[in-house]
Amino acid sequence: MSRCLEGVRSSSRSYGSYTIWVIHIWVIHISSEIWGSVTHLETAIALDNLETEFAALTEAIAAQLLPGEQFTLGLNAEQSQFVRFNNARVRQTGSIVDCRAGLTLTAAQRTASWRFPLTGNWDADWAIAAGALADLRADLSSLPVDPYQVLPSGHATSREVHQGRLLSPETVADAVLSDVDGLDFTGIYAGGRLLQAYADSVGQRHWFATDSFSLDYSLFTPDGQAVKGTMAGSEWDRAAYAAKLTDSKQQLERLARSPKPIATGGYRVYLAPAALAEILAMFSWGAVSESSLQQGESALGALQRGDRLLSPLFTLRENFAPGLVPRFNNLGEVAPMELPIIEQGKLVNTLINSRTAKEYNKVANGANSSESPRSPEVLPGTLPTADVLKALDTGLYLSNLHYLNWSDRPTGRITGMTRYACFWVEQGEIVAPIENLRFDESLYRCLGHNLMALTQQAEFIPDVGTYDRRSLGGLWVPGALVEDFTFTL
Repeated sequence: MSRCLEGVRSSSRSYGSYTIWVIHIWVIHISSEIWGSVTHLETAIALDNLETEFAALTEAIAAQLLPGEQFTLGLNAEQSQFVRFNNARVRQTGSIVDCRAGLTLTAAQRTASWRFPLTGNWDADWAIAAGALADLRADLSSLPVDPYQVLPSGHATSREVHQGRLLSPETVADAVLSDVDGLDFTGIYAGGRLLQAYADSVGQRHWFATDSFSLDYSLFTPDGQAVKGTMAGSEWDRAAYAAKLTDSKQQLERLARSPKPIATGGYRVYLAPAALAEILAMFSWGAVSESSLQQGESALGALQRGDRLLSPLFTLRENFAPGLVPRFNNLGEVAPMELPIIEQGKLVNTLINSRTAKEYNKVANGANSSESPRSPEVLPGTLPTADVLKALDTGLYLSNLHYLNWSDRPTGRITGMTRYACFWVEQGEIVAPIENLRFDESLYRCLGHNLMALTQQAEFIPDVGTYDRRSLGGLWVPGALVEDFTFTL
């Protein structure tokens, strides 16, 4: 008797700057003995032993290579607990153990890739990996030559293990719900260990493990208005959580007031760190990518050419020092610990991976395949957080934004909506909540000459995504005071 285990294989076909991915759905028949290990995935995989198995898998694949072939092997794994809350009660809880590998084979300037699960059973895992290697080898002969193919090179190795002090599964509910009794509290707690690893045929080896948690929650009024909050880190801090809840409860009381209608036009606004983080997330859409700039697809093309400037108050850099994400990329290259991108409003570096460097005769700096920021940080300013309302005087306090998109990419224009606990302020006092507004604003204005101040304190805004797997990292951002921010609807 046999069972089927499904996965995905992809092969890249590149034409100049363009890459077409060919996706193959694969099915492997596994004997009933091995299937018993696969179906009991949680008990089969022990993350503590995964480093040893990953090393063994690497050596086994290397031993099967034919002359002229090279490979890379990546790993993403997690052991996470999830708790879903609704109306200040636990509605769902459970834990998962998930582990997936990605094998890429190159030969004769052709590349093919395959992603597959690891089960913790060596016989099953090697059967899948060996089958993947054979199928990728068969695929290569039918693929076109890639003129900008980059092969793994160098001798980089690294090993980072960041141990935290997370809540134990049995204490999560009490820790989260102890201070929200009687409130309509909804949210998701996710915590545990995350792993990423890399190995290749030239001997590069990287291992990254970190313990982390995130809590993404909302407090609701009876009429459906909401205050949103997030917490994340490697150690649960009860005092910090209590302080965040106190602020959220205060905003919830303000939301009970009658909303004030706001006419379209330009207003002075305070962008809280969570709101500014949404704008900064747009930089991941090719804004600081060298390939996007070369192809005229970046919103910061005018900044690179020197036609436009951002505010001298604005400095953006990649900073891996907090240890929240690994520094190695999909070729085993290691990014600098710090890389300035925008310094005092001027673009001083772009993110360049080796493929872009080869195509455009640039020097690579360890960027990932999408050339997007992985550990971005906006340096804080001089405005004390306690003085934000006084400095705002009259205008809009924006706690959150959402649904952001480019409205005119070449001019750096972004559109989006206000969301959650946004207020009208008069003479330094919060007067009333506002109804949702649509904005349409240029980066060259809101982060340029209209940027009045940044707060002294930066806040970590975590990436709380759980699509495919629990996300790593986030953004370090202060709050921002901006003049004449444009609302269109």
